[in-house]
Amino acid sequence: MLREGLFLIVLCLVVWVGFATLEDQRDTARRERDIAQWEVNGLREAARISGEMLAERDAIDQRNTTELTHVRTENDRLRLAVDDGNQRLLVRAACPATGSVPATAGAARVADAGRAELAADARPDYFTLRDQLALSRQMILGLQQYALSVCRQSPAKQSTTFLNLNKRFTP
Repeated sequence: MLREGLFLIVLCLVVWVGFATLEDQRDTARRERDIAQWEVNGLREAARISGEMLAERDAIDQRNTTELTHVRTENDRLRLAVDDGNQRLLVRAACPATGSVPATAGAARVADAGRAELAADARPDYFTLRDQLALSRQMILGLQQYALSVCRQSPAKQSTTFLNLNKRFTP
C-alpha cells in the first residue's frame, strides 16, 4: 500500500509539473500572438497613412499638371496667333523726353509708327520664358501644397504609429 501511495504521489507530481509546463507554454504563445497582432495593427495603420499620403500627393500632382497643361496650351495658342499675324506682341516702351534728342537728328527721324512691337527673332525667347515661368510656378505651388497637406499632417499621425513599432508590447 505504501508503494501505491508513493506511486500515486509521484504520478501526481509528474502530472502537476507537466501541466505547469504546458501552462507556461500556453502563456508564452498567447503573449507572442498578442505581440504579433499589435505589430500587424501598427503596420496596417502605417500602410493606411502611407496610402493616404500617396493619394494626396497624386491629387496635388494631377491638379498642377492639369493647370500647367492648360497654361502651356494657352501659350501655344498665343504663339500661333502671333506667328499668323492675328495678334501682336506689344512692348511697353517710352520715348525719351523732348529736348534730349539733338536738333540735327530731327531730319533723320522716322515718323511715329504706333506701338512698339517685339522683334520677330525675340518672340521664340519670349514664349520659351513664358513656358518656363509657368513650369516654375506650378512646381513651386505643387511643393507648397505638398508641404502644407502631406508633410504637415504626417508627423502627428506617424508619431502614434511608427514610433510604437520600435517598442515591445507587454500585456
